[in-house]
This record gives sequence, C-alpha cells and structure tokens, in this order.
Amino acid sequence: MNRILALIILLLPGIMAVVGFKLMKDMVFGILYKPIPFLWLQFLLGLAMFIAGIWFIAGFILHRDRKKNKVQSRFQNREPDEKNDDKKPDA
Repeated sequence: MNRILALIILLLPGIMAVVGFKLMKDMVFGILYKPIPFLWLQFLLGLAMFIAGIWFIAGFILHRDRKKNKVQSRFQNREPDEKNDDKKPDA
C-alpha cells in the first residue's frame, strides 16, 4: 500500500512537469491554448510547472536516498556545530 501511495505522489508532479514541457513546446510552435491570453504567459506558466514538477521529484528521490545512506558525503545532512549555532553572546 505504501508503494502505491508513493507512486501516486510521484505521478502527479510528473504529469505536471510533462504538461509544463508541452506548454513550452507549443509556445515555440505558436499554438495558444484558450484560457491563456498571451504566448509569453503560456511559456512562463509552462516553465513554472516544469520546474516545480522536477523539483518535487528530485527532492523526493534525494530524501529517500538520504534515509538509505546512498548519497555522497556532500549531500548528507550535516549536524549543526555547537560552536557556530548563531547565538548572540550574553552582554
């Protein structure tokens, strides 16, 4: 059940990224969809959808790989230093 839920969670942003790519591609060929009044607005909307979809999928995969310790050392969570915890000194 958990795997099906994870698949559904990944399918929605994946579909959003594909639709965003299609909106950007159609703008290049001059195809304007009805609710969007300008081609440049269609491109910006498509770009935002594409970036948001890819960002969510990449974050999901990074989170999963961090839990399984399968990432390089530069992508692992760092523990905060006790020396550098941005506290103001008492005056």
